Amino acid sequence: MRIPDEFIEELRQRNDIESVISSYVNLKRRGSNLVGLCPFHNEKTPSFTVYPSSNSYYCFGCGAGGDPITFIRGVENLDYIDAIKFLADRSGMRMPETGYDDSMQKLRMKVYEINRAAARFFHEQLKTESGKKGLAYFKSRELSAATIKHFGLGYAPDSWDSLYKHLRKLGYSDDLIFASDLISKRKSGNGYFDRFRDRVMFPIIDLRGNVIAFGGRRLSEDKTVAKYINSSDTPVYKKSTVLYAMNYAKNSKNKGIILAEGYMDVIALHQAGFDNAVAACGTAFTQEQARLLSRYTDEIIVTLDADEAGQKATNRTIEILKSTGIKIRVLRITDAKDPDEFIKKFGNEKFRMLIEGANNDIEYKLMAAKSKFDLSTDDGKLSALKQAAQILANTDDSIARDLYTGRIADEFGVSKDVLTRQISTIYKSRVSNEKKQHIEKEIKRASSSDRVNPERKYNTRTAIAEETIISLLMSDPSLYEYVNERIKPSDFLTRFNSRVFEYLIELLKNQKMPDISLFSAEFAPDEMGKIVEMLNKKVSLDAGREQIDDCVKVIFSDKKLKEATENDNEENWAETIKKITDIKRGSKK
Repeated sequence: MRIPDEFIEELRQRNDIESVISSYVNLKRRGSNLVGLCPFHNEKTPSFTVYPSSNSYYCFGCGAGGDPITFIRGVENLDYIDAIKFLADRSGMRMPETGYDDSMQKLRMKVYEINRAAARFFHEQLKTESGKKGLAYFKSRELSAATIKHFGLGYAPDSWDSLYKHLRKLGYSDDLIFASDLISKRKSGNGYFDRFRDRVMFPIIDLRGNVIAFGGRRLSEDKTVAKYINSSDTPVYKKSTVLYAMNYAKNSKNKGIILAEGYMDVIALHQAGFDNAVAACGTAFTQEQARLLSRYTDEIIVTLDADEAGQKATNRTIEILKSTGIKIRVLRITDAKDPDEFIKKFGNEKFRMLIEGANNDIEYKLMAAKSKFDLSTDDGKLSALKQAAQILANTDDSIARDLYTGRIADEFGVSKDVLTRQISTIYKSRVSNEKKQHIEKEIKRASSSDRVNPERKYNTRTAIAEETIISLLMSDPSLYEYVNERIKPSDFLTRFNSRVFEYLIELLKNQKMPDISLFSAEFAPDEMGKIVEMLNKKVSLDAGREQIDDCVKVIFSDKKLKEATENDNEENWAETIKKITDIKRGSKK
């Protein structure tokens, strides 16, 4: 059953598009609308537009669009009903009794329960005889009892099925425990065994306080066993979208957010007073995680391991973060392999000073480039200069380019003009390549749009006429009677536009305003983008009836033309040509 339109209308009033999206995207006003960086794809210049007047959004870069419900579906990875429940909870509304299929929601709630029970089990093991080794490990890392409790740290026993048996005693079925990714099936197919065994455990908690997954570090010296294992994706967990300790860091009073290497670095930093530290959960840093960070801060301090692998990860992370527009600084840790070791050796205040003196991303890259070469030789200087030119040519900030070009020229004793020309040549080549890539993406986006309405590609003129009628009717519902007397959904040539028009006509027939939120129950998220595009299309309402007449004429003309062509065969080919000619002549009159 559908959720009542009255409930959706109240939900819309309590969750205006600007307040919902501004929790995730940094919006800036541009006239009567707002713009920001799209949370659904990577971009450096804002193409994501919010339209408060129609309670909708649309991205001109990727074609994403919709209402607050569609937005929450995409950004929180929820289905339609769960997105409504999310917004209802946000605004203090009680969900109506609708009889909808809530099996997925029930599964998610059970997985949350099981994860919470597992987290308690692991934590309680630290108090047992077998769990002493887990507690000893945490103490060896100088974690306090308060920190262990705060993060819910625990120990998974060196047993094949202790957690499995515990969860079964609590009444959970094999299927539910398996869905939580806490157990694995035996190769024989008979029975299950615990995924996490003889490991210290790190519960992963989402922004709403739910335990959604686990990371586990081995305690044995057996190097044939993975040092860390992490939960795979489940109904409540997608590792590429989550950051460890973000539930705490988002409320920190410290400036910016520290992006660290792993669980223990984050925990040590929090214990030392840097409760703005987070880490990726057993995966390389992702675009989704960068967008998550951009919701809560405008500055990131990257502090990954100082070894070669850590430096590669730092460079990759910087490139991903650049797409969000966040200010990036990089912490260079000396005389220690990671923040945890540095704090233990030199103390909290020294680390705070290290943060305050952290380089921006350009300075970091330039220093890293210079450190690779022997600058006492001409060959070394030349190689370093070439790499510095590449780094500066990859910077869009013209002031920063000029500043660092001057510094590098002075440092290496070369002409600034010569270095500037070299950088300019590389920069122009990069920009040209990026423009080509942008055009290719636009072509792909157009193809994506064709997937929503594939028939548009072969009926472009008709589709434009159909979309104009829909746009006019959405903008001026008083045209309903005039339109309804002249054309029906079955007259449309493209099935997607016909569906949209039919639904719109039905709303107006029942004297309902064509609010975009009412469409989200009937149309998929990618379809909503196309509908919003039509909703916000600029049309002249002063000449609404004349435009409708013109569009109707185009649609019927093209429909006759198509019917004549489809009925063609070799025997009546000449007659068909005559029909097409007559139709074309008639459409011109």
